[in-house]
Amino acid sequence: MSKERVGFVGVGLMGHGMASNILAAGHPLTVIAHHSRAAVEDLVGRGASEVGDLKAVARTSSVIHICAPGSPQVEAIVADMLPAMTKGTVVVDCSTSDPGSTVKLAEQLAAQGCHMVDAPLGGTPVQAEAGQLATMVGAADDIFGRVKPILETWAGAGVVHLGAPGKGHQMKLLNNFLAMGYAAMYSEALALSEKVGISTAQFDSVIRGSRMDCGFYQTFMGYALDGNREAHKFTLTNAFKDMRYLASMADGAGLANPIGGAVKNSFAMAVNTGGDGSEDYVPHLVDYVAKANAVTKA
Repeated sequence: MSKERVGFVGVGLMGHGMASNILAAGHPLTVIAHHSRAAVEDLVGRGASEVGDLKAVARTSSVIHICAPGSPQVEAIVADMLPAMTKGTVVVDCSTSDPGSTVKLAEQLAAQGCHMVDAPLGGTPVQAEAGQLATMVGAADDIFGRVKPILETWAGAGVVHLGAPGKGHQMKLLNNFLAMGYAAMYSEALALSEKVGISTAQFDSVIRGSRMDCGFYQTFMGYALDGNREAHKFTLTNAFKDMRYLASMADGAGLANPIGGAVKNSFAMAVNTGGDGSEDYVPHLVDYVAKANAVTKA
């Protein structure tokens, strides 16, 4: 049986590693021009084909991966590609998107005999390069069976099928709520700690190694304590976007989510007071919370 022809839109921080692993597994790979020329040139050097527009990706691919900032971009990409897609084409959205948008895209694709899969990511760019991401998947059963071998090329840490299209994105928002909730709590706790005269290093000496320690805490403290600005390369802007999507999901479900609102507002404050750059990452929230409270590190 011939390998699925894979298209990839968005070979950035996460996408490059994912595409590399798809290519290494023997799938013909088509990529589109990206602002990161180094990533595209690396993939082309390994055997991928580069095209200049989205319709060309659609014409040459049976399974198309998308890694984009959010739903508006994904919707625009799909709208551009849809006229050029052949019946049976599968779109795999690996972005953290609005589940409501995902369901609507699934309906649009189905009307043309195509299929939608949401497979958002769990992990870091380092894990993407190693093929050790995790993914939570929304897809029809038969389509999941078709794309699972491709997902496994980059999701060696686990592929979990949660149900129909949209379910993967719902779970991703819940996952990110926990993560961004940690970040907001760490930032506030560290501000209060410094305010009452307990240094960040002293705080860490108690928490690290205790039941309150975890992998997310360690990467967060990689910046808060050690000053590594790239300890966790996930932007404040994306965190704020995800918490807005979470609020929309809660509203749609008729659920009160006061903690989610508080977390969202922490990121809104940071993004709206200067933390809206491409290199302003989640652990940097600690600085914005400290500044808002006139806290200076001991």
